[in-house]
Amino acid sequence: MASSDAVTPPTRTSVGQRLRGALRRWVGRFSGPGLAGALVCFVIALGPALIPRAAFYQGAVGGICAAIGYGVGVLLARLLRTCGVVWSRPASRWFRRGLLVAVVVGVPAALLWNATWQNEVRELFGQEPQESSRPFVVLALALVMGVLLLQVGRGLRWVTRRLARLLGRLVGRWVPRPVALLVAVVAVTWVTVSVLSGAVVDTLMSSLNTAYAQVDDGTDPGVTQPTDPLRSGSPDSSARWEDLGLQGRTFVAGGRAHEQFVDVAARTGRTADLQDPIRVYAGLRSGGTLEETAQVVVDELDRTHAWDRSVLAVVTATGTGWIDPSLADTFELLWGGDTAIASMQYSYLPSWVAFVGDRTTPPAAGKALFEAVYERWSQLPEDARPQLFVAGISLGSFGSQGAFSSAQDVAARTDGALWMGTPGFTPLWRELTDERDAGSPEITPVLDGGATARWASRPGEGDDRQLWSLGEDWQQPRIVYDQHASDGVTWWSPSLLLHKPDRLSEPRGTDVLDSTRWVPVITFWQTTIDLFVAGLAPAGHGHNYHQEYADGWAAVAPPDGWTAADTDVLREVVGSVPSVA
Repeated sequence: MASSDAVTPPTRTSVGQRLRGALRRWVGRFSGPGLAGALVCFVIALGPALIPRAAFYQGAVGGICAAIGYGVGVLLARLLRTCGVVWSRPASRWFRRGLLVAVVVGVPAALLWNATWQNEVRELFGQEPQESSRPFVVLALALVMGVLLLQVGRGLRWVTRRLARLLGRLVGRWVPRPVALLVAVVAVTWVTVSVLSGAVVDTLMSSLNTAYAQVDDGTDPGVTQPTDPLRSGSPDSSARWEDLGLQGRTFVAGGRAHEQFVDVAARTGRTADLQDPIRVYAGLRSGGTLEETAQVVVDELDRTHAWDRSVLAVVTATGTGWIDPSLADTFELLWGGDTAIASMQYSYLPSWVAFVGDRTTPPAAGKALFEAVYERWSQLPEDARPQLFVAGISLGSFGSQGAFSSAQDVAARTDGALWMGTPGFTPLWRELTDERDAGSPEITPVLDGGATARWASRPGEGDDRQLWSLGEDWQQPRIVYDQHASDGVTWWSPSLLLHKPDRLSEPRGTDVLDSTRWVPVITFWQTTIDLFVAGLAPAGHGHNYHQEYADGWAAVAPPDGWTAADTDVLREVVGSVPSVA
């Protein structure tokens, strides 16, 4: 006889149903307004920027901006609730349904938009379009980055609430709950920033310094110790080959073949004798302090009789001690080798690390090097010493300008300056840009009608010869800034978080899309990513100035009788024939 109390076996739930239920519960933990904010910021982050970027970088900036958007959405929702705005359950359901539709439509549209503008920028750069922007990789990386940052934020929120409750129990009689919460927020923020800027950053910088110091011990393939006594690191040099560092060894061993000097001289009508260029350099191990290292450079200038040359360039290197070969080669070809170039290393770290973590050493090094050279140069008779120029690219430009207080100071103590791809946080550059003549654009300012300082943003060819667009009545000494409208290194600034730059309120540069817009916070992160990809752009765009040294040096340090046609020859040789080690 069957019992009426028999138990009915439980219904088995499929794996798919369990997963869907878990996913539904997980998604339900997220704030609807927060998700809406994340979607809006993600879509905007995939919009036009300065440089095409790989899926990894695009996914990173999309995830960071989505996390920021989520926080903004949550904050706005709480403010509305505080003001008494409460949504009914049906309204909340319809909001989430609408949000789902927006995600289904908006995300694919944003990914398509991203691929479209990147190919438009490639067209401006003269590159072939990319077949795929790898949208699924972008989306996956953005999700991972966004969720990771969100969890970190939730963890900090949990700590803040626990601390606020503890304060409430301890001093609740005397301190209102909102004040306790504010104190908790301030305390957690202060501890977080202190830990990140202290223990984390210091440990990371120390580890990177150790790692790159080991790299600095190496030598690039094909680079061999010079035997020419006019080069540091040679057997005659007091600056030992082993102490010059990776980039220093490459610099002193490099240069153009003699045949290229003969070619340029013949095509430009040079009649003076050709000479072997002088290159002096001191590595980070050459001296205990920046001043001691700079003195080694001066000793090398004395040893090589560099003061007998027609021109001397003091070049501040980038973070690792790198000097752009085109900068040095162009200067030497321009003057038929009747030149001396002096530089030194001040860090093991690459520029992007120094860019973020050390902005005091580059200008200190630039000042130490220039002051040491200038002191010795000043002791020589005015009619028996070389013309003195200063130069640098990127972090080297930032460091080089650290030796001067103003444009007048540059003109008083040098015969000219060539600074390429200057970072936007450089004080002298910023001051001169802000003082530009009314109506001139930020990307190519006009200062005092172009009397002393001039800017260029494109390779100078034909009608595009910007340095001479203000006329040839240009006094010496001359200062030349070369900067591309698409170079994130020049245009990155913390002010982008909340301040619209002039360059995006004015007509765009020739290699920047008209659709590029400023959006608070989002543009800052887009430009931050542009810092890491700017050097991958083709010549004449981004942070690649390979073709513009001919125009820059010809404007700043022209030999007697030098013409625009001669500059065309120099540009052709530098751009088409490789340097040799």
